[in-house]
Amino acid sequence: MELIIGPRLYSTWSLRPWLVLKRCQVDFAVREIDIYSPVGQAELEQVSPSRLVPLLKVEGETIWDSMAISVWCAERFPEARLWPADPHARWLARSAACEMHGGFMALRTECGMGPDHTMVGPDRSPPPSGAAVTRDIRRIVALWREMRGRFGAGGPWLFGEWSVADAFFTPAATRFRHYQIDLAAHGDEDGTAATYRDALLSQPDLLEWSAEALAAR
Repeated sequence: MELIIGPRLYSTWSLRPWLVLKRCQVDFAVREIDIYSPVGQAELEQVSPSRLVPLLKVEGETIWDSMAISVWCAERFPEARLWPADPHARWLARSAACEMHGGFMALRTECGMGPDHTMVGPDRSPPPSGAAVTRDIRRIVALWREMRGRFGAGGPWLFGEWSVADAFFTPAATRFRHYQIDLAAHGDEDGTAATYRDALLSQPDLLEWSAEALAAR
């Protein structure tokens, strides 16, 4: 089983299924392709039907797209409990992950990822000021607060126990840190969203990814 990813410093799409596979506690190889170089683009064209990352090569097949890989993991490794057991929580966890997967374009555009975003360090960018990105942040804060309030009693994660939704929102947490976004100013009156953000940022698998990104810098 081989996961093909883009540079750890930049590729949030690669981070998500990597976190999911780590949660499954299975052995898998990682091939990192510099998708921003001509050589990397040529290599990517040979292995990726979509010419995008991430990809999972397993049992003679190539599974592309971070959500598709995560769904495959949930099917193949049910013991990892990658979706909540409660059906209502599971429906909403899938909705939340898919909203993150396909939405929040203003946040992605105005708060782009860079070499220091997944790492703890002194370099930070000023907060964004656009109306569209403000709406995105307020929506994420509201979603986090609602899901934590309804389903978070069983642990620190969005639905209590860790799920695919947490993998998909981890890059949002790194953006909030890097751009010094005050979640209280976006509707987080009691700090519920900030506490969840901090849980994502301190998760050991993310810290491992960050250390590997820093070592390759």
